[in-house]
Amino acid sequence: MDTYTYGHGARASTLWGKGPNGGSRDSTTWGRRGGSSVVAVIVTGLALLVPVSGAAAAGGAVYVAPGLLAKANKTPTKTLHVIVQSTGGEPVAETAVKGLGTLKKRLDLVGGVAVDLPAGQIKTLATMSGLTVTSDALVQVSGSTTYTSSQLWPYESGVASLWPSTVASATQGPAIAIVDSGVDTARTDFGTRVLTQVNLSSLTPTAKGDGRGHGTFVAGIAAGSAPGYAGAAPAAPIVSIRVMDNYGKALTSDVVNACQWILANKSKYNIRVANFSLHSATPGHFVNSPLDLAVEKLWFNGIFVVAAAGNFGVAGQPVHMGFAPGNDPFVMTVGAVDLGGTVGVGNDNAAPFSAYGYTYDGFLKPDLGAPGRYIVGPAPPTSTLVAEKPLNVTAPGYIQLSGTSFAAPVVAGAAQQILLRHPSWTPDQVKGALLSTAKKAPNATPSSLGAGELYAGKAASVTAPPNPNLALDKFLVADPNGGSTPVFGWATWEDAVKKSTVWDAATWTDATWTDATWTDATWTDATWTDATWTDATWTDGAIEDATWTDASEGDWSSTPAAYALDSSDEAAILADPYLTPPPGTLP
Repeated sequence: MDTYTYGHGARASTLWGKGPNGGSRDSTTWGRRGGSSVVAVIVTGLALLVPVSGAAAAGGAVYVAPGLLAKANKTPTKTLHVIVQSTGGEPVAETAVKGLGTLKKRLDLVGGVAVDLPAGQIKTLATMSGLTVTSDALVQVSGSTTYTSSQLWPYESGVASLWPSTVASATQGPAIAIVDSGVDTARTDFGTRVLTQVNLSSLTPTAKGDGRGHGTFVAGIAAGSAPGYAGAAPAAPIVSIRVMDNYGKALTSDVVNACQWILANKSKYNIRVANFSLHSATPGHFVNSPLDLAVEKLWFNGIFVVAAAGNFGVAGQPVHMGFAPGNDPFVMTVGAVDLGGTVGVGNDNAAPFSAYGYTYDGFLKPDLGAPGRYIVGPAPPTSTLVAEKPLNVTAPGYIQLSGTSFAAPVVAGAAQQILLRHPSWTPDQVKGALLSTAKKAPNATPSSLGAGELYAGKAASVTAPPNPNLALDKFLVADPNGGSTPVFGWATWEDAVKKSTVWDAATWTDATWTDATWTDATWTDATWTDATWTDATWTDGAIEDATWTDASEGDWSSTPAAYALDSSDEAAILADPYLTPPPGTLP
């Protein structure tokens, strides 16, 4: 079970999701009146008007959308487009906003006005009686012929720029294999694009669908297509391979078996991408791990493997990245980015739970960061995730979650979009395109997001990507067991590394990578010591033949609207050609 430490020092289980200081999480359905809590009965999509200040209580209720209050605290100078209504009608609403911003429209029909104002002024409006303050929100056309999302992450990551201009009538491009807890195929998020479902779980061998909800969520982020919830590759075919039980646990042998199944069926279903939002329970060296060996076999057979970095990060500090398959140097390991609620990398950071650091073999992980905090995606209403996290439900069938589990499928979907445009590319070339175009987050802790943040639109435009695995490829040898797929010659590699006086990228070859994205700091002899090879590295308590999902299920925001797409974000999105989506996809 993954855990992480909150800023206040309390350590909490990611399963139960205790908030800071060990207390229960606040619910958005609780207001404050005269210092005492009151329950606000809520139906999804509706919120009870509650006073937010003593002054307001005296003269009538005031309602301010939680997302606006969040932006007032987080970005007080940012211009917001809002609608202010008053119980006294339009003239009173107009008087209330006078001097606070720029009046845009008088809305006599609803007794209000549309106004542009700095986010910090929301707090001023929150003290005035009888007002209702909501976002002048983007409106989506019902039954739209384009893919849309109400969330920020598809646009800031650039995956939305790769969406088809109209909703596809058939699947497009290669399939993404989701190795997880299954997928709920009855949902409109996937239409008829789930090509097949296979249950390889020894723990729940007769189960159907997705009892956990994790796999459905992951599939939705990678390839969902429901209006307002489009994933990274909304026209991609999906192959669901269940290995998890209803509580997010699987035997490692089942995950290895899933890799075998993918290899045996990759041509039948045209599988070119495989997503593993999970990690082993036993740390170690990649050369000794059967799971690492299995995902390498996929990689060498032309399947781009995406692995979650893990949610065992502690207070933003580096940790040993010892868990397969995210510790494998060949595959793409993805950390979770906290987008900060706005377009632009200036306030982006690695999410506090997102693990980063060196593997026991001296490789820096993750390779790349992608949005992974406060993401809304599909989950079966009867799943255990929904039962355990009822406050995270944002609408019937949708839930807000955080974790490297959900950063990984953003990259899996981006890889599918790249392969759709460059079908002859190898996994190494896809990885090279993604890493060489990654955006730097200037305020993120160095190395916490690998090469940087996903910049999918630019990655897809690359014509001659570098090979970031070039230095390792020269150690590939024929399979000693007679298989047709090469294997990594770890004995030769280990001998070469131990003989190096300084083990870094320059030792291998200067042509491995460009100076702009791959520095000598990636591999250092400081991490290569005899201590990393001893049994003392691990404890008996960590040895378990199991894998776990990488959902940071204790990370929760009471204001999901703070990470929703806002009309004020439109200019920033349209100003960047690698972020600009097709017409109609940005409402």
